Amino acid sequence: MIFDYETLKLIWWLFVGVLLVGFAVTDGFDLGIGALLPFLGKNDDERRVIINSVGATWEGNQVWFVTAGGAIFAAWPIVYATAFSGFYIALMLTLFALFFRPVGFDYRNKVTDPRWRSAWDWGLFAGGFVPALIFGVAFGNLLLGVPFSFDNDLRVTYSGSFWQLLNPFGLLAGVISLSMLLMHGSVYLQIRTEGVIAARARRVTRITGAVFILTFILAGVWIMNGIEGYRIVSMLPGNAVATPLDKVVEKAAGAWMGNYNGHPLLWLAPLLGIAGALLAIVASGAKKTIAAFIASSAMLAGVIFTAGIAMFPFIMPSSSDPRSSLTIWDVVSSHKTLQIMFWVVLIFLPIVLAYTSWVYSVLRGKITVETIRDNEHNVY
Repeated sequence: MIFDYETLKLIWWLFVGVLLVGFAVTDGFDLGIGALLPFLGKNDDERRVIINSVGATWEGNQVWFVTAGGAIFAAWPIVYATAFSGFYIALMLTLFALFFRPVGFDYRNKVTDPRWRSAWDWGLFAGGFVPALIFGVAFGNLLLGVPFSFDNDLRVTYSGSFWQLLNPFGLLAGVISLSMLLMHGSVYLQIRTEGVIAARARRVTRITGAVFILTFILAGVWIMNGIEGYRIVSMLPGNAVATPLDKVVEKAAGAWMGNYNGHPLLWLAPLLGIAGALLAIVASGAKKTIAAFIASSAMLAGVIFTAGIAMFPFIMPSSSDPRSSLTIWDVVSSHKTLQIMFWVVLIFLPIVLAYTSWVYSVLRGKITVETIRDNEHNVY
């Protein structure tokens, strides 16, 4: 099966979206649970229960994170390079926060001193809270446009700063990301725990779900009425853009709504985000934990594709020079590379899904305080 170049560009846009959803669904509840750890666990035994609810699987979930980053590098190398230039400090801050996760899991239980364990609890909190917040802030700034530009030799210049990322809309997007991952983590915690921990997680689900719905709607209204989007005015025939500079782009009010206005069925994406959150709250209250997790996962997919559809075909718009904006037409690898990588994904993605499903089926069941005490030296 050989696809033409334009079709492969669209397929890889979908692939990257699917990988981001996979990362959000799997590693997302790890991040959410880490951020909730100091608050849902009132003593050391309860915190160990919370840690061990993801202790056996969190490393495997990192595969989605690594794969999504690798896919962006393979399919959109210019985006990868430009993003690391523009978001360098934010990405390094995320990376250093993530360092707390492996060492926190492995070293927390080495010493019984409460001060030692409390310090690692807050380290795990940082490893969940900071990435969840920064991922949202980054997405928010993509919708606003990133201050970079290319010269005629395609050398990139970034004219912004880390503090400029912390603008009102970017922070709102950060709250959306943080609240939905906290909700997702609290839903998963209900699957793996019982008693007071599960009860506290249900309360968190209601609170964070409400915050997510309100902020998600607010962000949508803001985008429709207060934020200029980007649209391509002209480009080479057949989307045959040779470089990012071979097109004309303009900023215009309401431009991010163009795809939704032209294709009303696409409104199903934001509706899925809101409906998924509502259903997760209802199912959580009814103690239907698996249904709540499915609904929460649908919420994550809805949010990610809502942003992707609004920006399509843009990946990284430029606020400094709109013509330098990166789209799926002008930043992709060669036709041959996309074709080879297509088959790699088609072969290995089902293997990853099958293995992940098998792992979770083997490790299913509740983690309790009694489980921790009976396996004192074999668990985190």
